[in-house]
Amino acid sequence: MKKYTTVIGLEVHAELKTNSKAFCSCSTEFGGEPNTHVCPVCLGMPGALPVLNKQVVEFAIRAGLALNCDIQKFNKFDRKNYFYPDLSKNYQISQFDQPICLGGHIDIEVEGEKKRIGVTRIHMEEDAGKLNHSGATISTSDSSAVDYNRAGVPLIEIVSEPDMRSSEEARAYLEQLKAILEYTDVCDCKMQEGSLRCDANISVMPEGAAEFGTRAEIKNLNSFRALVRAIEYEVERQIDLVESGGHVVQETRTWDDAQGMTLSMRSKEEAHDYRYVPEPDLVPVELDDAWIERVKNELPELPAQRQQRLMTENGLPAYDAGLIVATKAMADYFDAACKNAGDDKAVANWLLGDVSAYLNNEGIEIDAFPIKPENLGEMVALIKGGVLSSKLAKKVFAEMLKADKSPKVLVKELGLEQVSDEGAIAAIVDEVLAENPQSIADFKAGKDRAIGFLVGQVMKKSRGKANPGMVNKLLVEKMQ
Repeated sequence: MKKYTTVIGLEVHAELKTNSKAFCSCSTEFGGEPNTHVCPVCLGMPGALPVLNKQVVEFAIRAGLALNCDIQKFNKFDRKNYFYPDLSKNYQISQFDQPICLGGHIDIEVEGEKKRIGVTRIHMEEDAGKLNHSGATISTSDSSAVDYNRAGVPLIEIVSEPDMRSSEEARAYLEQLKAILEYTDVCDCKMQEGSLRCDANISVMPEGAAEFGTRAEIKNLNSFRALVRAIEYEVERQIDLVESGGHVVQETRTWDDAQGMTLSMRSKEEAHDYRYVPEPDLVPVELDDAWIERVKNELPELPAQRQQRLMTENGLPAYDAGLIVATKAMADYFDAACKNAGDDKAVANWLLGDVSAYLNNEGIEIDAFPIKPENLGEMVALIKGGVLSSKLAKKVFAEMLKADKSPKVLVKELGLEQVSDEGAIAAIVDEVLAENPQSIADFKAGKDRAIGFLVGQVMKKSRGKANPGMVNKLLVEKMQ
């Protein structure tokens, strides 16, 4: 079989964190009763006129600057004729030939290799409503009900260049993009609520070919797992089709997560099929240099900058720093915990170990984690100061998950103070050595396992409270 190159471009839709919709004052809050966050404007009633929400423009500028785009000081809105049931006015207010942002890029790293993915454009538009299907999937539904609450919610659509060549590159790009949008606070990025979702344009071509193959678009992927699975399935489908003598059809497909496959929805539209016309009810948007410069100066520390800071100032390896800055909430938690810990690497180890394991098991994010960052930092300080052993810290950690108490209080309540008194430990060491003459002989014969056994016996007699470093030191001294 021939070798094929995969070509991937992503169109990411990010709902902006405004309180009201793009062109009216209706609420953007998620989860309201169907068709309660609506008005004549977002329902497209005759005679209702849109008014542009200034915050939408501000957020679009902020996102564009963070993604290294050129901000277009003159941009305009267009009507995209869109005959689907989730837009009652039968067109979408979007931007066509003069969007607010052009160019840009995101840098990714996959398996140690860095790559720059181009951003073609960012444009502002309104979201459509939502179809609630009677069945588990479109294909198994007898009917669908329309909820227009989401209609008119402001979006930016971020269109990449077709620069990705694998599902892992696509995942890395989307992860970086999600982090940037979170850090700039323009989108809450709750993929499970649909506030961040993407369409993947996928094609295959024989290795070394000059022209891309025919692409298919996979709509509305709302998780990293779905993105990876959909791409890998679609690549295999297209290769099998070409190898069997068939042809890939340019079309829009949907991802059926339960079946693990893409399904055809409709033939893929081109720009001319939408019959774009300038939006007659909205004047063009004209930005001045002062506005753009103000937004630029107000940009927060972005993920790449924060990762570098954690490496240079906190001494973290690049891998650990990258995992921590992947979400702003985790990075904020790390910074807060480090203030009184005295050991930034130990804080990172706890976050990437026990804390992450707890979050995964509970299915929650760090902002719902029951232990305050200052308490985690205090626990690390107790370990560093020799008050608490690493083993006993696990017990304190478990208790902090149950009760909002400081580790110092819990250590006293549970009687877990580490014993560092040399005289007290020496007495236990003498007792253990007297009981284990064979282990002394093994140690002197060069058997390294003997010291480990003896340390374990001392720790057992001290109920885990003896300072392990001091135990090792005394054992070696007394057996020489």
